[in-house]
Amino acid sequence: MNIDADILTWINGHYTEWLDAFMWTVSRSKTWIWLYLVLVTLVIYRFRNWKTVLCIFVAFGFAVGMSDFICSGILKPLVCRLRPTHEPAIDPIRLVHGYVGGLYGFCSSHAANTMSCALLFSLIYRNKIATACLMTWVALNCYSRMYLGAHYPGDILAGLLIGASLALLAYWALRRWVLKQAPSGSHHADDGAVPPGDS
Repeated sequence: MNIDADILTWINGHYTEWLDAFMWTVSRSKTWIWLYLVLVTLVIYRFRNWKTVLCIFVAFGFAVGMSDFICSGILKPLVCRLRPTHEPAIDPIRLVHGYVGGLYGFCSSHAANTMSCALLFSLIYRNKIATACLMTWVALNCYSRMYLGAHYPGDILAGLLIGASLALLAYWALRRWVLKQAPSGSHHADDGAVPPGDS
């Protein structure tokens, strides 16, 4: 707990005005609507078969939805770990735009949701550049939550593990029942993708 708090206060205490604005923007869900639209477009373009695309979207809904539900609906009220912004036992957290978030912070829904989305897409799409960009997106989101004082590193780590686990579960289901049936023309050999159903 002490190490968690020390890392958090170090991150929160190293700030500049431009980082305040940047991290605030990164942390807002509305900032990334364009990214979700790009991912949807890429999935549709890659697979084209409407049944396959629909199943993939259902898998995303399951992975992200369950990530959010487990973190916010189960663990936060069960564990009852105060967010750093609500915790009187640590050094006062520097707030950005007065943001304090909800009362409890374990574990991070931001970390879980972004990881489940990024990892599942990376496993399906199989493109190194896309994967690197998405993991950078996840890292920025996670850092922004600590920078804003909304989560301890432990909250972030737990969220990442939950999101990754659900993404792997969703991908396993897709590989077992959906992607192996996708038409062979639903991928492009020049983008580094693994044909659906191939090992």
